[in-house]
Amino acid sequence: MLEVAGCNHVITMDLHASQIQGFFNIPVDKAATIADSLNVDLAIIHKERKVANKVSRMILVGNVQDKTAVIIDDIADTCGTLALAAKIIKEHGAAKSAAIVVHGFMSGPSIDIIENSDLERLVIANTLPLSDSAASCSKIHRMDVSEVFAEAIRRTHNGES
Repeated sequence: MLEVAGCNHVITMDLHASQIQGFFNIPVDKAATIADSLNVDLAIIHKERKVANKVSRMILVGNVQDKTAVIIDDIADTCGTLALAAKIIKEHGAAKSAAIVVHGFMSGPSIDIIENSDLERLVIANTLPLSDSAASCSKIHRMDVSEVFAEAIRRTHNGES
């Protein structure tokens, strides 16, 4: 629909599934290689689900012992996955844990789950508005991404990389 409406380029903060890029016949830019850019170790938490929207098991691949672990995810809805990931990371010896999320829906019991989790901090991009209760949560911090988008638009418009 975007292409039919005349769109000739898409810049997105994060696509829930990278396969979405295949629906476009125009360039789609996506930033995802944070660990490489920062030159830090990478550990992965593999989620298994037996039913939709319910994590049945998490497996940590990598070493987080005595490290500050940063969990990166695209969406925070009820925050159960983030809380469980922080718990798994702590059980594997991480000194601290924080999370960075692109889209913070923060529905249902999410605020209480974050408050009672092992996460020290949850940073949420301002791609969606936060409720007053989420904004007043001491563990939740907003990250303004407007400059990132402005620079991406400027570079695209000027034909820069």
